[in-house]
Amino acid sequence: MVFGPTAVGKTDFLLHFEHIAEIINSDSLQVYRHMSIGTAKPDNSVTCRIPHHLIDCIDPDDEFSAGDFVREADRLCQEIYSHGKLPVISGGTGFFLKNFIYGLPSAPASSKEIRIQLQKRLEKEGLEALREELHSKDPESWERIKPLDSYRILRALEVFYSSGSPLSDFKLPDTVRSGYRFLLIGLIRDRAELYERINGRVEAMFRAGLPEEYKKLRAMGYRSSCPGLSAIGYREFSLMEELGSLTLNDVKELIKQNSRNYAKRQITFFKALPDVHWLHPDQWQDAVEMVSNFR
Repeated sequence: MVFGPTAVGKTDFLLHFEHIAEIINSDSLQVYRHMSIGTAKPDNSVTCRIPHHLIDCIDPDDEFSAGDFVREADRLCQEIYSHGKLPVISGGTGFFLKNFIYGLPSAPASSKEIRIQLQKRLEKEGLEALREELHSKDPESWERIKPLDSYRILRALEVFYSSGSPLSDFKLPDTVRSGYRFLLIGLIRDRAELYERINGRVEAMFRAGLPEEYKKLRAMGYRSSCPGLSAIGYREFSLMEELGSLTLNDVKELIKQNSRNYAKRQITFFKALPDVHWLHPDQWQDAVEMVSNFR
């Protein structure tokens, strides 16, 4: 596995494995079609050199859970290994990575009927009303889930209404899954350097047409509350629509701030993973040697 916070430099780092590996994307947003700029998807110049899987798989109003990821990643690992390549899982979605390492918690499977009911309530009552309901039903999950994370708020309520128990009662296994050998490589930079890269990336996204990408998604009929558009880089435009007082520059600065905050949370999460080899992206030769010895 190769992981790290947003904008740390994972895409360029992975190119050094182009002759021996294929990439299984573990970024929960890059699975969505029509969302290339705001998710910083690798472009054709990258994917033609090293194959990437689980990119552009589903529409922005569909869900892609940790369970979906683990099942697809299991299948892809076997497929990639069978034709002589090393499967490398890479991305910044910590829950995907952790669930792949330890396995899935015993929470009930997604209920389409309950999810539809909750989605209708979200549109009618608003996210804050459902968040307050979560506070009364599952205060531990309410504390953990970010206020604007509509996907996880709905999922926590869905679990409660499916099982009668709060999501926080369903714990992740505490032992590593059998059947795999894991090599965990975490990429890290000095915080000031990372924040500068995040700010520069957001500026580049706006130059590349991020506002127009959001407008196109809305014109295609995707609601601001759908899983894809609830993410950083898109939900800030939704806020501009709601408030009517934000400028594009305000949105840009808000995306920068939210991205920096997200990177900080990612680092904290990744630091809790077991036996991670932490490297600066410039130390790619050390990583190549590590992988060669691991194989």
